[in-house]
Amino acid sequence: MVHVLIVGALASGLATKIKEAVKGPIDVKVVEEKVKPPPPPEKVVPPPPDIKAPPPPFVPPPEVVVTAPPPPTQTVAVQSTTPPPAQEFRPAPPPAAPAPPAPPAPKVRSAIGSCNKMGKPEMPALNWSGTASYKATFTVKGGKVVEISLATLRGANDRKADRALKNAITSTLSETYECVDAVLEQEFVFNME
Repeated sequence: MVHVLIVGALASGLATKIKEAVKGPIDVKVVEEKVKPPPPPEKVVPPPPDIKAPPPPFVPPPEVVVTAPPPPTQTVAVQSTTPPPAQEFRPAPPPAAPAPPAPPAPKVRSAIGSCNKMGKPEMPALNWSGTASYKATFTVKGGKVVEISLATLRGANDRKADRALKNAITSTLSETYECVDAVLEQEFVFNME
């Protein structure tokens, strides 16, 4: 772009006018550079003298007087010739009745076939890959899930991912499942490749 302007100026004759204008005297000034004085030298402070603590004053050990213990007193055992009073005979109480057996644990059934509405857990957004599987055992009362127990069959290798997957199972069971009143179980498998 500059070249085009120079060529155009030469062609129109402006270059000669500029050349004459530039021919004038050139003023040159010498500027002295101001030099900063060097910083003052650092003062070297000698280290404090090594002051040792005075030795502790001498305190002689206290005199200890040892006295012999008094001789042991002899004890005399006195035997009584009177027989002890006769004790009344009481038969042993009958053994207590055995406690009734504990009620049998409720039979665990599969959730499939026992539930008429079953949601699927949403896969949480995680930076994780692999396979994780969990077994959920849950109690249903009044058609709703009231108690959940999760067992890890094969957990995620990351604690954060493991917790997020378990939370997804728990929220799905408590919010979407409608089942008969029973103790049910179901296996959940998450696969991220």
